[in-house]
Amino acid sequence: MATAASLAAEARTIGERVPALDWGRISAELDEYGVGLTGPLLDAGSCAALRALYGEPRHFRSRIVMAHHGFGRGEYQYFAYPLPEAIAALRPLIYARLAPIANRWNTALGIATRYPDRLEDFLASCRAQGQERPTPLLLKYGPGDYNCLHQDLYGDLFFPFQMVILLSEPGRDFTGGEFTLVEQRPRMQSRPEVVPLRLGEAAIFAVQHRPVRGARGTYRVNLRHGVSRVRSGERYTTGLIFHDAR
Repeated sequence: MATAASLAAEARTIGERVPALDWGRISAELDEYGVGLTGPLLDAGSCAALRALYGEPRHFRSRIVMAHHGFGRGEYQYFAYPLPEAIAALRPLIYARLAPIANRWNTALGIATRYPDRLEDFLASCRAQGQERPTPLLLKYGPGDYNCLHQDLYGDLFFPFQMVILLSEPGRDFTGGEFTLVEQRPRMQSRPEVVPLRLGEAAIFAVQHRPVRGARGTYRVNLRHGVSRVRSGERYTTGLIFHDAR
């Protein structure tokens, strides 16, 4: 009950917190690196409340043990609808800020898809494609766990950004476990980007590719993301993916 109350209280403040983020800087970082940092987003109480949900199966539609699928080590659970209040509040607000950036990227890349202003309308398009299962998730890593480089696509229709929020404190709750992006440019070696996060901070990043301006015009570079080996302790994160899954 305390967990639900904490997440409900956090949901009431999210509407003020999201517009106050430095969206100009976040947009510039996405353009330059494919990842932008929010700074503090959730308070410590809300992070603890989300971590506590992991042991309550009624909140989830499925559980994945990464080693069973060759994804790495560790596990995660996909939330069921209705989402926890804080997640349900964050998802449409963050989407609305990212949709104009997503449309600008598609224009630069010559991709015809345009994203509506509201998450509700985008999810209606997902449902029309048979993508009806919720994709926000809660991830848990212990000592020796890691997440292989990957992309979260889940169907033909996907939104080009997603967000991960760190729910544990580095150096106190765990060591290692760095969030990492790898960018693959044509005819060049891959470029890694290690993303520093603190408790309650989020990274917004490209799901599949981003536009880059070159001497001969704009081209796309592919990105994959993962988590390096956790050396000690437990590391929890929640991921907000804006498209739903088949």
